[in-house]
Amino acid sequence: MLKVLALPTLALALSACSMSMMARPMDYTLAKQPAGNALNSSGTVTVNKTGSMVMTTAKVMGLAPSTYYVAHYHVQGAASTDACASGGAPIMSSMIVGQSDASGMLTLSGSVAAADVMNATYFNIHTAANATGTPADAGVSCTAIAKMM
Repeated sequence: MLKVLALPTLALALSACSMSMMARPMDYTLAKQPAGNALNSSGTVTVNKTGSMVMTTAKVMGLAPSTYYVAHYHVQGAASTDACASGGAPIMSSMIVGQSDASGMLTLSGSVAAADVMNATYFNIHTAANATGTPADAGVSCTAIAKMM
């Protein structure tokens, strides 16, 4: 009888262990930044940390049609206590590039090592000068994020 109970208990313990390695996805709301000028961008960013990787998906509307955009995490800068206005350095390994559709909708998705973004305080989307993702402005949409441990 003891052996029969031990297997379900072991399976439950292993299941709990694997669940602790996967954090719940965090959802954030993007807000317009001054560089957005006449754009009325809005959207969401979903951050999902699983083990040693962070998967990021951004869905944005109200952007210029058929335009390249680049997004990445940033560390906190010194210009402001507001993360999105702080002017922090970008974390280039987290760069995601995409092109908006004809209606100004954009979906970006990418993954990065969790260690690379553990000190990030915000996620920023810029207009890109080209398909390689060279930023063309200070940012059109941004959200502060919780630090990833």
